Formats: sequence, structure tokens, C-alpha cells
Amino acid sequence: MTGPQTNWAGNVTFGAAQVSRPGSVAELQRVVAASPRVRALGTGHSFSDIADTAGVLVSVAGLPRVLELDRDRAQVTVSAGLRYGELASWLHERGWALANLGSLPHISVAGACATGTHGSGDGNRCLAAAVAGAELVTAGGDLVQARRDDPGPAGPDFAGIAVSLGTLGVLTRVTLDLVPAFTVRQWVYDGMGREGGWPLVAAHLGEIFGCGYSVSLFTRWAPDGLSQAWVKELAVPGEPGNVPAHWLGGTLATGPRHPVPGLDPAVCTEQLGRPGPWHLRLPHFRLEFTPSAGDELQSEYLVPREHAAAAVAALAGVAHLVAPVLQISELRTVAADGLWLSPAYQRPSLALHFTWVPDARAVAPAVTAVQDALAPLGARPHWGKMFSTPAATVTGLYPQLPAFQQLRRHYDPGGKFGNAFTGRYLGAGS
Repeated sequence: MTGPQTNWAGNVTFGAAQVSRPGSVAELQRVVAASPRVRALGTGHSFSDIADTAGVLVSVAGLPRVLELDRDRAQVTVSAGLRYGELASWLHERGWALANLGSLPHISVAGACATGTHGSGDGNRCLAAAVAGAELVTAGGDLVQARRDDPGPAGPDFAGIAVSLGTLGVLTRVTLDLVPAFTVRQWVYDGMGREGGWPLVAAHLGEIFGCGYSVSLFTRWAPDGLSQAWVKELAVPGEPGNVPAHWLGGTLATGPRHPVPGLDPAVCTEQLGRPGPWHLRLPHFRLEFTPSAGDELQSEYLVPREHAAAAVAALAGVAHLVAPVLQISELRTVAADGLWLSPAYQRPSLALHFTWVPDARAVAPAVTAVQDALAPLGARPHWGKMFSTPAATVTGLYPQLPAFQQLRRHYDPGGKFGNAFTGRYLGAGS
């Protein structure tokens, strides 16, 4: 494959001289070994230039499909290019589940894990926290295995492998921890906080986020609070749900909703409290639909949970700059993890997500306003979203960056898997 390629949103045109889609691991090894610069491309859902390269852009979507269930260990090994929605359906048929899913089931396992992508829930860690093993092709074309429980050097270093921004090699397989399949109900509230505005919402954030297995709050940062609250709660089949019709000024929705008011809710997962399988409720969108045509830009920042109320107040203060170019904003919680480059590393976090209009020039001042408002709170930008936080600020937010740089020199001493993005934010070995 040759010629210009873009990401899903079209805001990044890759500078790759060649795009390769190997049909086997052996072919991938040959491509990597022969190329001076290589970057792996997932489903292209990143909005930053994290996947860009002037060398060879490699897609693992063409590798043979792998789905190997280990019931004794409660783990599954999958091909890295598999999409979460496909994996989740296969697992559910066999009585198993992943503890957490992102809002989009369309993203690839490897791409989501490599960038620290997360779902939602006070007790749910980012998707990469489920990674127990990885197989990757390193700079010399070698096939390397690493496991979290490895008694050798790879074990302690695994915290740097699960979220590596694609700088250690090209993932071919990933082993994930599983839990037994479970049932979820999804409810939506309209207009929460309309009676007391953002002060009321901020005062009850702990209660709101603690009311379900996974909770998402949607807003356009209007003074009267939230437009919608999506509550996903664990359900016992056969038992009715029990939620109040009115809560903090909000009213239980009587029909299906889309996070962006006015858009067709047919693309969204089922609501109205109807119980269903975990994989058909935890995402916001259905796998069989494309939620949008990519006509958007996205940014996201994670702040420590103890600063959640302050973050809400700070963003309410810049709402006049944000709202004109905003489609919708989403607030979610993420549990802390121990992965060195995860935006939730050692911090239970509030994730503040922004879906912007598809106009980078118009959006840039709003992004700057958001970053400036959240900077005093130690906001870590999502690696795969659009941001312009100074590199020195970003690197200062990751205490294990020196350990990761050492790990990177071990796996890729020549910087084959680096690019301009990793050069800015990871330093040595760009």
C-alpha cells in the first residue's frame, strides 16, 4: 500500500513512505528487520500524531486471527489487531468477560492498550491493566515474549510494556485477564443539576460516580449543569432495576438517548434499564454502527480524583471559550493502575473528555484554555487525543519515565520505533 493515509478523523495525514499489512508474523518480522523506521497503526482512532512516521507504517490487522481461551488461568490470548467488539462477543458466548471496555467497541486491542485508553468506573482500571502477556516483534525482527508473572527481568519491567506508545516493537499477540460474564442495565438521566447548576453537581460527584459499575456524565458546560448522566449498573437477571425517577434535578429518560443531543440514538447501546450482556451495555456505541464519520476532534485530560470538584469549577470558568466549538464533553472516573505511562498511573482519576467540531484552527484556543485551567491540578493528557501541553510539563507528570527510557533502550536501542511524537514526550531514543 502506498500513497497518503490519514487517521479516522482525517486531521492527521501520515508521512509514511509505505504502509504494510503483513499476512503472517514471519512477514512482519521481515518488514521490521528491513526498515530503518517503523510505526504500528491500529484502527486509526487516535487524534494525535502518535502513529505517524516517515518510514513504514505497519498494520497488524492482516495477521492470522488468534483467540485462545485459558479457562484455568482465566485469560485469553488474542491477535493484536482484533477489535474489542469482536473479542467481547466471542468471550461472552463462552461465559467470560473483560472487566472493562471503552466507549467504542471498534478499537483494536493493541492500539487501545498501547495508548492507555480506558473505560469508566470507580473500580475499573484502564484497558491495559488487564494485559498479562505480550508478544512483539522487536527492532531486529526478533519475536519476543513477555509476561507479567515472569520471574526474570521482564516481570518487573512489564509495567512499562503494557502501555508503551508503540516504542518497544510491534505487538502481535496480547494475553488478557478475564472475569465471569455478567449482566448490566443502562439508565440515562436528563438535565441533572438543572436546579443547582455546577455547584450542585460538583458537591455530589462522589455519589454520582459511585452509583453504578460505570458512569458517564455528558455536558456542554452550560451553567445549568449536565445534559445527560449515563449509569451502567450490575444487574441480576430476572430482578427489576430500582432507580429513582428523579435525582439531583435530573429526570429518568423515557426514550433512548445519544450523548450528543439531536443525533440518532440508534447507534447507541440499549438503555431504559433493560438488562443485557456486559459487552452490549458497557460501550456507548454498537459495533454494527459507525458512531460518526470522523467529523470531530477529541481531547482528554486525567486529573487526580481529589481534584475532581476543582477541575469542574475550573472548566466551568472557561465554558465561554469551550462551548462554541464543543460537540459534547464527557466526565468519567478511572481507577489507579501501576503502568508507567498510563495517564492513571498511581492516581484514581477523573477523565475529562472533549469532542470538538472538526476545525483544528477554531478548536486550538479552546484546547489551550482547557489545558491552562487544568494544569495546576496535574492534568495528564490522553496520549491518543489532541493536545498541546508543553513536553516538559507532560514528562514531569510521569515519575517512571527514566525507567521506561531504560527499557526502551533495551528493546529498541536505535530508536527504530520512534517518531516526532515520542521524541517530544519520551525523549531519548526518539
